[in-house]
Amino acid sequence: MSLTIWIDADACPNMVKEVVYKAARRTESRVRLVANRYQRIPANPLFSLDVVDQSFDAADQFILERLSKADLVVTADVPFADEIIRKDCFALSPRGEEFNKKNIGDKLASRNLFSELRGGNLIQGGPPPLADRDKRQFADTFDRMLTKALAASRLK
Repeated sequence: MSLTIWIDADACPNMVKEVVYKAARRTESRVRLVANRYQRIPANPLFSLDVVDQSFDAADQFILERLSKADLVVTADVPFADEIIRKDCFALSPRGEEFNKKNIGDKLASRNLFSELRGGNLIQGGPPPLADRDKRQFADTFDRMLTKALAASRLK
């Protein structure tokens, strides 16, 4: 099987990684975590960790250079998700938000607006911590997207 599930791992919650590991075992899909520091991963030949340098967007660039059509990427980085979609791959956030050609423009605009508001001290902080409902949302969306990605990977 040629599908790879990529995880932009530095900021990805462990509960999200556990959902991915479970699905990868079930579907026998490869999982590659990319981070700028060592992370513990389960002992399984399907799972690997790539540690990149700490330069800005090093993990993103590492993944983009190695993506194959129909791969699935878990990332909270909206501009990175835009680049993933442009490569005909699948992207979703750790909160279970699917990024696709129809919604990425709105997601980029929202991200930029909130970035400007934070920069002007009009709002503070980021999103709340993940709750159980977020894990369920991620699991549901991930399962649906993994099914699409697996089907697409068979066609390439």
